[in-house]
Amino acid sequence: MRIDAVLFDADGVIQEPTVDWQATLAAFVGPGRSADEFVLDLIASEAPSIAGQGDFHDAVAAVLERWEVTTPIGEVLGLWERFAAVPEAIAVVQELRAAGVPCHLATNQQSYRRTIMNDERDYGQWFDRSFYSCDLGLAKPDPAYFKTILRAIDLPPSAVLFVDDNERNVEGAREAGLHAELFHLSSGVPVLRGLLHSYGLPVATDEPEDRQQG
Repeated sequence: MRIDAVLFDADGVIQEPTVDWQATLAAFVGPGRSADEFVLDLIASEAPSIAGQGDFHDAVAAVLERWEVTTPIGEVLGLWERFAAVPEAIAVVQELRAAGVPCHLATNQQSYRRTIMNDERDYGQWFDRSFYSCDLGLAKPDPAYFKTILRAIDLPPSAVLFVDDNERNVEGAREAGLHAELFHLSSGVPVLRGLLHSYGLPVATDEPEDRQQG
């Protein structure tokens, strides 16, 4: 088995929230209303724009009106900016690239967040290519999302490894023929290193040298 490129998800794999996102959203809801249902409604409203359909701002505005939320929409949208890349995870990506292994970002995002990641925070400098679902018009876990990326990077699925924190996305990638593994930052970046090393990829691990060779 030879892996010629690695696809990395963003949220939960190379970046994490800097605020308790759901708790903050729940605080916007008035007394006697279900905070959990409000959060679910908001998440559902995001789905079309993640696939490049509809306007995210308008979708959020409709949810706030439906729930009679008086918090300014700018403050609500600001929560989607409250995230940060994890330097240790980015270091793994750069280690692979320095060894000649192309690494690509493969993430579900609406255009509002894509602008923050790609234009304002320049995530593209860390990856060979970036594939945002809102640009492709397709979103994970749809196998077509992965097949579109494969055509763009001109590699067979058997030569590509995908890493994501969502089991459904991993299953979608496998259905498209890719190697795919589940990983979440909560398990620690050394686990990511070990996962990549298990595929023969050139990353350092914390394992003793004789164990790696054995």
